[in-house]
Amino acid sequence: MDLLKIVRDAESSEFSPRNLPYCVFSPPQEPSARVGVRLGNFLLDMGVLESAGLFKQAALGPKSVFNQPSLNAFIACGKTAWHEVRRALLALLSGARRPPGGLSFIYPRQSVLLRLPVEIGDYTDFYASKHHASNVGEVLRGKDQRLLNNWLRLPVAYHGRASSIVVSGAGIRRPWGQTRPRDPNGPPEFSPSARLDFELEVGYLIGPGNSLGDSISIKAAEDHIFGLVLLNDWSARDIQSWEYQPLGPFLGKNFATTISPWVVPLEALQPYRVAGPKQDPAPLPYLQSEQDGAFDIQLEAWLTPPNGQPHRLCYTNFSYLYWSMAQQIAHHTSNGCNLRPGDLLASGTVSGPEKSERGCLLELTWGGDEPIDLGDGNQRVWLQDGDELTITGWCEREGARIGFGSNSGRIIPAHPSPQH
Repeated sequence: MDLLKIVRDAESSEFSPRNLPYCVFSPPQEPSARVGVRLGNFLLDMGVLESAGLFKQAALGPKSVFNQPSLNAFIACGKTAWHEVRRALLALLSGARRPPGGLSFIYPRQSVLLRLPVEIGDYTDFYASKHHASNVGEVLRGKDQRLLNNWLRLPVAYHGRASSIVVSGAGIRRPWGQTRPRDPNGPPEFSPSARLDFELEVGYLIGPGNSLGDSISIKAAEDHIFGLVLLNDWSARDIQSWEYQPLGPFLGKNFATTISPWVVPLEALQPYRVAGPKQDPAPLPYLQSEQDGAFDIQLEAWLTPPNGQPHRLCYTNFSYLYWSMAQQIAHHTSNGCNLRPGDLLASGTVSGPEKSERGCLLELTWGGDEPIDLGDGNQRVWLQDGDELTITGWCEREGARIGFGSNSGRIIPAHPSPQH
């Protein structure tokens, strides 16, 4: 293998030197995991490069941050270290630095096992798309109550369950739960969810975070965003609709959340920064920013039925998000809540103004009233056992792409009843 040839081949891919997303992987026949960076169809072993002294200028500390089974140690180093490591990588890939120790730090992508890239301590899921919140409000409450009074004043969110976050490719077990009684005077039913849904989202990883009692200003908020992933917050709508009042999501959400294995650095996304939607009324001062806070990321969701062909369910864009990532962080920490390295924050379902841009089945089928034709004689209202749901994402300008890869999960039948 020749490194410069690998770089040249990667230039036309979604994983060119413009991208360089991080991951955690295990090499062939090795159980240990370490940090890698994707380049075309290959991975660079960051632990080997660190040991060879490539990142001396980054001040990463006395202990290795890349010979680790997660990105947490590196994420905790902060923005300056992230930038210096990226600069050293680009120097290596441009030929300005000699490859250390031959090419022992390069693995073909298909030869390695990808793992969850970060040890997630806490997970917060926002509800930041105005189109999504309005559609869901109309489905559940009618046109007169599409948005509740607080929605245009603050980024609404709930705290999810970090223990059930899995990496792309993991099977998703259909959950059991209580659902609304058929007889208004009768007891609720306890059964596998019949209204299983996906939510097309973007997640972002936090580092280094803030101390308990302190807050992060909106001007400093993006300094704490390490990188972005594709995220699917699976939802059992029948369980959710019975349990969510008065405290919000619980068992209808916490059974599984899937993230993609590639963490795209925020620095790589700067050329795709755009203005977000106009906010009216103007947010309170602590949520106001002079900088454009949105990013032009194309997003798609595809459904592949058992023994069937992929069917695109929706096509939307991250720039539709009403509340920016910086606003989400500023609000999250405004009361002194501490964010920690490796925490995961998510956008909530990303939807646009058109029907084809709705980011979940609840919207696409309008609460189940409008089945989706998959084009092969099959229809879907909710996800069925054996269905595979895949989310993809990319940025593109002048023919050059930065890709997020894909985020996939297949629905597995429910376990036998936990009541027996």
